[in-house]
Amino acid sequence: MTDNQNVTLSLPRGLLRRIKRLAVDRDTSISSLMTEALTRLANEARRYSAAHSRSLAALRSAGSLGTGGRRTWSRDELHRAVSQRRNWL
Repeated sequence: MTDNQNVTLSLPRGLLRRIKRLAVDRDTSISSLMTEALTRLANEARRYSAAHSRSLAALRSAGSLGTGGRRTWSRDELHRAVSQRRNWL
């Protein structure tokens, strides 16, 4: 048995009507629909946060690109190189 706590929501009337219809169509309660939706939202936020942390850790531990932290090219040189490569392909 879960330990639930009651909350009060203020929803637009139109949305509430649609939610009530959805609950009837799915043979469930509004409370169950809200629990499902909020659980999904919370899990999504947790997964995003974990992925973000992994990405930052990967960036921090990335190896050297061999530039010594210096840019040895100009923007125009990069554009020229990309343009030449496209023409070559």
